[in-house]
Amino acid sequence: MESLKKLDKNLVSRMYEGMLKIRHFEETQSRVFRAGEQEGFTHVYLGEEAIAVGACLNLNPDDFITSTHRGHGHMIAKGGDFKKMMGELYGRTTGSCLGRSGSLHIADRSIGMLGANGIVGDGNPIAVGAGYSILLRGTKQVVVSFFGDGATNQGTFHESLNMAASFNLPVIFVIENNGLSCGTITASVCKVLENLGDRSVAYGIPGENIDGMDVVEVYQTVEKAVDRARAGQGPTLVNCKTFRHHGHFEGDIDIRDEADINEALSHDAIKEFEERMLKECLITQQKIDEEHKRIQQLVDEAVEFARNSPLPKPEDAMKFVYAE
Repeated sequence: MESLKKLDKNLVSRMYEGMLKIRHFEETQSRVFRAGEQEGFTHVYLGEEAIAVGACLNLNPDDFITSTHRGHGHMIAKGGDFKKMMGELYGRTTGSCLGRSGSLHIADRSIGMLGANGIVGDGNPIAVGAGYSILLRGTKQVVVSFFGDGATNQGTFHESLNMAASFNLPVIFVIENNGLSCGTITASVCKVLENLGDRSVAYGIPGENIDGMDVVEVYQTVEKAVDRARAGQGPTLVNCKTFRHHGHFEGDIDIRDEADINEALSHDAIKEFEERMLKECLITQQKIDEEHKRIQQLVDEAVEFARNSPLPKPEDAMKFVYAE
């Protein structure tokens, strides 16, 4: 691994803070959801924090991202507000979508987050649409589309990469490859699981296979892809190998056996990053403890904000509905 001292200190600090924000938000979200405080379904991003943070640190405020059913981490990495997010997860009017999207479709156009998506792989065509709009408008924006390994077997994946490649659209396709496709072990339905980035060859675009647990490697790989996209050189496919700590959704029966679950839990991008910072004297244990406490307090405040926010009124049910 590259020494963290070779990186800008502010960048290292932002990497660490970004991952901690996702970790504490998602641990709290899991807890309050399981306590019955929210309705519907929720899929947490625990374990995969390095991917969202490493990728989004390369983006400008006016750049776009598209997401999955596991979208909280992406939104936080793009600058999502804890209170607006938690308000949305509680279904309150103070939420980023006024309490109407919940977890599966949480979005915030003000930060370029075009939405989580309850359909596997459907963020990719939205990203291509956003990329095509950039082409038509002649701006230097880019789009990052996050999706899982299971989505690479969907028709939308192939159609999206083909169109993005054909028009040299500024889209970076980021695979969060945790080896799981909802209730299926991806290896049982995919021959090239370890090197999904190689699928880029079919579209004549660059492809990368990297360690998605190393926030620095993710950052540097996506940095090159973003530079290519801004220069009008088209899309890149980045396969990030990672581990998901929880089951598919909160309350789901984990399809992995105990050994595989323990293996996943033993890989912790945040813990390993802390160990690197300590070893290189970039942080103290006291500062680590203070940062965990500080961010947890921000999350706790967001939960209380959401609990005390009003529910939508029944008479407002048809607001913002444009077709019947």
